[in-house]
Amino acid sequence: MLIRLLRTFVRPYLREVTIVLVLVVIQTIANLYLPNLNADIINNGVAKGDVPYIWRTGGVMLAITLVMGVLSIGAVYWASLASMGLGRDLRAAVFGRVLQFSEREMNKFGTASLITRNTNDVQQIQLVLQISLTLLAAAPIMAVGGVIMALRENVQLSALLIVVVPLMGALVGFMLMKAVPLFRSMQGKIDRINQVLREQITGVRVIRAFRRTEYEQERFEAANADLTSTALRVNRIFVLAFPALMAIMNLTTVAVLWFGGHLVDSGQMPIGNMTAFLMYIIQILFSVMMAVAMIILVPRAEASASRILDVVGTQPSIADPEHPVEPPDATGLVEFRDVTFGYPGGEHPVLSNLTFDLRPGQTTAIIGGTGSGKTTLLNLIPRFFDVTAGEVLVDGVDVRKQPLERLWSTIGLVPQRAYLFGGTMADNLRFGNESATDADLWHALQVAQAMDFVKAMPDQLQAKVDQGGTNLSGGQRQRLAIARALVKRPAVYLFDDCFSALDAGTDARLRAALEGETRNAAVVIVAQRVSTIMHADRIVVLDDGRIVGLGTHDELMATCEPYREIVDSQLGEAVA
Repeated sequence: MLIRLLRTFVRPYLREVTIVLVLVVIQTIANLYLPNLNADIINNGVAKGDVPYIWRTGGVMLAITLVMGVLSIGAVYWASLASMGLGRDLRAAVFGRVLQFSEREMNKFGTASLITRNTNDVQQIQLVLQISLTLLAAAPIMAVGGVIMALRENVQLSALLIVVVPLMGALVGFMLMKAVPLFRSMQGKIDRINQVLREQITGVRVIRAFRRTEYEQERFEAANADLTSTALRVNRIFVLAFPALMAIMNLTTVAVLWFGGHLVDSGQMPIGNMTAFLMYIIQILFSVMMAVAMIILVPRAEASASRILDVVGTQPSIADPEHPVEPPDATGLVEFRDVTFGYPGGEHPVLSNLTFDLRPGQTTAIIGGTGSGKTTLLNLIPRFFDVTAGEVLVDGVDVRKQPLERLWSTIGLVPQRAYLFGGTMADNLRFGNESATDADLWHALQVAQAMDFVKAMPDQLQAKVDQGGTNLSGGQRQRLAIARALVKRPAVYLFDDCFSALDAGTDARLRAALEGETRNAAVVIVAQRVSTIMHADRIVVLDDGRIVGLGTHDELMATCEPYREIVDSQLGEAVA
């Protein structure tokens, strides 16, 4: 998975990667040449007392070292460009795909997991590419070059490599076998911590109100301890492995000095060559150590790559059609033709055999008990879900055949839970119409009964809005969400129980102002309060996903028993 991901996303940075590899190769070759020069200094300078030769050769070594330093800086710079660019592209790819997800895909992955995949998982890939280009790329060159140079110094002494290299390889393989499953589970446990933490931050008021602080602390500590124990198991593997590798390296050094000392004593090998051989052995073992260091990163990056590709490779269940059909005009006519809808895995459909239309210039209200399918019905119009059977048409064309952007451009949605984005009042109001003037914004605020409290703010339209609108009351957020939809001026307005946080007076004034503003559009109001929808042109009564009543208030009072029960219960409570 990691190789597949890198092959796809590193392609735009082949120039930077090539530059890094060239610099690393030159740097490694220069590094392999230094022990040979050191051997010359010992054999031809120190042994013969030739001080000028020592100065000349030492100067060459110093120049090579300075060049290596410059090459190292350049390699890190270009590797950083490639790895940071890769991270940016991965985050953009994950974010872009998540924006295309329907509710089905969002529920499949979960918000906490998607956040982890776009942050922590991407960071793992960035780190691996950075380290691979600057360190790991040099390891095989140094290892192979070191073996060649060691053989060049002394073939007999090089026989030590036949024992040392397989021994270190076996140790590395053992670490890999133990570490990979643990790294995979760690990413899932990071998801769990994110999920718990997100729930606790979002629901902090509920936690305090129900005195569940200690319980939530214990829940977080359990998730944290689970991740910590897994991380400790991984660290214990490397805590044992690194001393073992260092022991092998030190014992190899002792063996070189022991056997090399006998060769020098017998005159079969100059002292400078033995010193160079020892340096080459250290370089070979150091390259293995670098590879081992990468083992810490690669398995975790492999798991992260798999998780990122899961998101990027998921095809949204709601997507643009292959051969889109655009309606000639945005009239606002919405038609439900024998519509049935059921959630995946559900035993029974939520909506069954719905046939009615939403006409331009009319207000259609939808009312029913909790769980009757009111919000689900509304979500079928902007195609947040696809119908199980039947069809939903907007402007005479099935929504499944229309380009999503065109469909959404005709709809103004005010959701049940009003959500505002961090920024200013003006930024939020222009969310659906960036070209709206300040006069347009004030007019929408006036219709939505929000002008008074916005004008009372010191900065008015430039007043700051916190993420989610948490610095505003529920009623203020709902009125701003209504104003945001009005600024868009769509052909279809969908009000999903968005009047619930308003008092009766504000509710009445707002509905009266809406009548003139939405005269030519189709208006759909989902509501629980009868007073909100009594004066609608048509009222659809839902019961268990089926239409049990359709008509005006007076008609339904005469013919629809479920509607009469709703009206009687609410008016009775009001009188009482």
